[in-house]
Amino acid sequence: MRVGYVRVSTIEQNEERQIVELRDKIFIEKFFVDKVSAKSARRPKFDEMMNFLREGDELIVSEFSRLARSTTDLLQIVETLSQKDVKVRSLKEQLDSSTPQGKFMLTIFGAIAEFERELILQRQREGIQLAKAAGKYKGRNAKKRPKDFDYYKQAYYERTMTVTKIAKHYKVLRPTVYKWLKEKQTIND
Repeated sequence: MRVGYVRVSTIEQNEERQIVELRDKIFIEKFFVDKVSAKSARRPKFDEMMNFLREGDELIVSEFSRLARSTTDLLQIVETLSQKDVKVRSLKEQLDSSTPQGKFMLTIFGAIAEFERELILQRQREGIQLAKAAGKYKGRNAKKRPKDFDYYKQAYYERTMTVTKIAKHYKVLRPTVYKWLKEKQTIND
């Protein structure tokens, strides 16, 4: 069976381009469509597709970036599917994982994509350092400790409230709550 996997990063994005591209070039018998970032650990349709695929099936994607989060992730997915005797094919990269050339090129393309991403992050870090040195970048404003936090702090130490519940109450991340717990109360509080 030929199975198509389509992913867009947000609900607002339209997956139609990928579906049309797959339908125009290949007869796809079943589609799985996710509307989540690839970085998300929870990709429900991806998980459903991985359970659905059987020996002899072929997974087709418009491009590998729609399938995997990183080179390591891509190689892991292809390896898992290869063990199930499932071929993976990408239209954009024109690669088929069932051939030696496809396996080789898949590894190279994945490495290049990861290299490009690392270069972008490196440039971003360098730009931030330059902006900080010039006094133009201050970073994100830290969340200030709420005035009523002492009540929640006491509840935390009495073990009647968890950090997770406190974080949900204030709509902040857990590390912020831990930071507040370590802060001394100031006269201005």
